[in-house]
Amino acid sequence: MSGGLVALLDDVAALARIAAASVDDVAAGAAKAGTKAAGVVIDDAAVTPQYVSGADPSRELPMIKKIFWGSIRNKLLIILPALLLISAFIPWIIPFILMLGGTYLCYEGAEKVWHKLRGGHHEAEEAPAVERGHDAEATVVKGAITTDFILSCEIMVISMNEVATESIWVRAFILVLVAIAITVLVYGAVGLIVKMDDIGVHLAAKDSARAKRFGHLLVRGMPAVLAAITFVGTIAMLWVGGHIMVQGAHDLGWHAPYDLIHALEHPVAGVAVVGGFLAWLVDTLCSAVIGLAWGLVVMAVIGPLLKVLPFGKAKDHGHGAAGETPDGGGPAGH
Repeated sequence: MSGGLVALLDDVAALARIAAASVDDVAAGAAKAGTKAAGVVIDDAAVTPQYVSGADPSRELPMIKKIFWGSIRNKLLIILPALLLISAFIPWIIPFILMLGGTYLCYEGAEKVWHKLRGGHHEAEEAPAVERGHDAEATVVKGAITTDFILSCEIMVISMNEVATESIWVRAFILVLVAIAITVLVYGAVGLIVKMDDIGVHLAAKDSARAKRFGHLLVRGMPAVLAAITFVGTIAMLWVGGHIMVQGAHDLGWHAPYDLIHALEHPVAGVAVVGGFLAWLVDTLCSAVIGLAWGLVVMAVIGPLLKVLPFGKAKDHGHGAAGETPDGGGPAGH
């Protein structure tokens, strides 16, 4: 009995040593995976505040809390097990899933750029408004969690691809860390963003002149902050999506785009001090341009289909009902 206990303790100690030795690898892998998913994270943070637009201020944080827990469930209970099973039994399909996700990112980014250049009301129409009625909050939260599921899939697949060479247990630990860290980061930032104007109003009512100035600055500055986040999110989507498509094409045997980008990087890579940054900037800009071009191609194909498919028609009709104010504009502001 004692011999079995000693052997068990030895095994536990060995596992502890292995785990301790793997901490650095897990942390490095989580940082690498999370960084690569940054484009989707920024877009997630830019999209989510729109779901509580028009809500009673006292319900904003409770709604975000519900969306947060829905996002955690999406990542840990649905997406993570599915990805681990795929990576264990059919890992060859991951690059294709990744390229499908990259195509989605390019399409979304290109659509935003297209409608922005056309000067239409696309962004206002797309932004979900709080529907008035008994089930309004539940409807909005459900819609936000559904949208989050798509973005979470992108984040987790990109993260999985970055640590594909690790063992399945290390992959699982890394993806759990990425899922929790990114969700906390996104919804912590969202909570701060949606309450920033309330904080500004509260400070503006103070007796201190400095507090008043800062409060007015917050209130006036939030539209610009949201616009900046949306802009950066769009560029990040195109960059990440384009990079995924270039790398995927290279892995599948079409090397021309990949080789062209690296040929453009080479002249600036040797510049003293800033060579690495300039090379990254060239890669980013080229990937974003390729992402935009591919996204426009997908738009040209998908656009006509959405006009004839049942779910495309439902989406168009939905804008008029819930996405607009009575005067035909965008959703009501906070």
